[in-house]
Amino acid sequence: MSRLWSAGKLRRALHYALYDWTREMPRSKRLITWTGILIQGYAIYSGFARTLAWPWIWPRGGYLYLAVFLLYCFGYMLMNGMLTSEFIRKTQLESDQIAARKIQQTLIPQGLPELPGYHAETIYKPFREVGGDYFDVIDLPGDRTLFVLADVSGKGVAAALLAANIQALVRSIASRNEALLAFATQINQHLFRYAPAGRFATAVFLMLNRNSGELKFVNAGHNAPIIFGLGPMTPLKATGMPLGLFAEPNYEEGTAIVHYDETILMFTDGLPDSISGNDPERLLRESLLAQSGTTMSNLAALIDPELNEDDVTILLLRRNAC
Repeated sequence: MSRLWSAGKLRRALHYALYDWTREMPRSKRLITWTGILIQGYAIYSGFARTLAWPWIWPRGGYLYLAVFLLYCFGYMLMNGMLTSEFIRKTQLESDQIAARKIQQTLIPQGLPELPGYHAETIYKPFREVGGDYFDVIDLPGDRTLFVLADVSGKGVAAALLAANIQALVRSIASRNEALLAFATQINQHLFRYAPAGRFATAVFLMLNRNSGELKFVNAGHNAPIIFGLGPMTPLKATGMPLGLFAEPNYEEGTAIVHYDETILMFTDGLPDSISGNDPERLLRESLLAQSGTTMSNLAALIDPELNEDDVTILLLRRNAC
């Protein structure tokens, strides 16, 4: 038995067996489904009690079993009809989600552009079929590269649509060769005006001069990217509020330098949230300093599937030695 079932699989099997799937139905369908279940239960009781109308014995003889059979079939049809319609609805929804994921995969960079003198790695793991995380790497004139990482509030299709909207805005602004502050300011204005109430996004925009290693950044309430390697770790802390919360927040531009043999880590909050232990930030920092394994493999090993309830995106950029 232990060979066939791990503890995790057994837990999931029990969850599926005991879970009330009707709670995910609309209220009217749920009531009809439970009516059918109760009718079936009453039909079974009547067969054992030999009466449909206790305490009177009615009907009698073979008519009783015919009535019990018809009553049970009626209850079964009610229940089965509602469950089938819910199955069809979920199948259509799943099909739409698969299509949405394929579309989203075309928006997420499948291969990073060549960055002479640098080495980049990524991990992108949406929690559901589609996710609200977005990252991009855009080559710009003058040996500059723009790195964007954003995390939209919420999950699923709604968050993915908003992430796709942010990507379109980023690409549009980048094509105009605007200053870095324009990304945060213009995207914030757009989300504040047009995003549904309660929706916002954290984001970080990094402009790297590949020749000098000079880094300009705007951090809109996002997890601080970390520069590590030679000296002490340098977090690129928030320089403004998340996007879409206020009409005119003040954003500031920060600067840093990426030296040879140093690496920038950018990530969404799905990474620290899925690390077990009382101090996930400490474990994250320790993994960056570990001597064994690659940095990306060490970060991936921190993700606990039992705790992972959000999209996870990781982007590592290392500046190679001369």
